[in-house]
Parts: sequence; structure tokens; C-alpha cells
Amino acid sequence: MPVTQRSTRNALIPTDEKITINLGQIDLLVAEGFYASRSDLIRTAIRGQLSKHEGAVRQVVERKALSLGVRHITAAELLAARKARKRLHISVLGLAVIADDVTPELAAATIESIEVLGSLQASAAVKAAIADRTR
Repeated sequence: MPVTQRSTRNALIPTDEKITINLGQIDLLVAEGFYASRSDLIRTAIRGQLSKHEGAVRQVVERKALSLGVRHITAAELLAARKARKRLHISVLGLAVIADDVTPELAAATIESIEVLGSLQASAAVKAAIADRTR
């Protein structure tokens, strides 16, 4: 099936895709007054599925969020992540700056991965502590 695609980091994602559905049951529900139109049923079904998976979608978005420009990573941010028992996945297009007051131990304990498409500024000790998670 031909689709218009855009390139992403890991895959090609269709931006326009045709689908085939059986309209018979949809038309029956519309005719019986359950929905105002085919579009109404389809919108409702899609909203229901997105709502059902809202938590998973939110986690993926948080995990894959890409910061554009300058991203400052502070000791306070990392301490808050450690307190919440979270490990951060950091993606930056531009400049990532890990503050001077971030210790190598704190960085290693809280940064799960860091991907920088640009430049990473951090102390040599912090860079060494997270070298195995830096892309």
C-alpha cells in the first residue's frame, strides 16, 4: 500500500494511510440511532482506544521527549528524579548542559540514557560516569 512517509530516528512512520473497514455493522448502529453518523462512531471508537491506552502513551511520550535548543540538567532535577525513584531518558537536539554541581554518582544513579544530537557539556568525571549510556 503506498503511503507518504517521514523519516524518524528509528523508523518510517506513515503520515497518510488508507484503511479498509466493514461498514455494514457501522451502518446498522447508525441506522438504529446509536451514533449520528459513521464519522461519529469512528471518532468515538478512536477516542475510546486512545483513552484506554492513555497511560502507556504518556509514558512513551515522556520517555521519548526531545528537547530542542539548550537543555540544562541541574542537580535539583536529578535529586528530584532520585527521590521519585525515576531514571531519566534525556534526548536533546542542540546543546545539553549538565550543571557543574552534578556529581558523577548522582548522574550515574539518575540518568538511564542521554542522546544528544549536537553537543554535551559536562565535567569530564560526569561524562565518564554516563559514558555507557551516552549516544
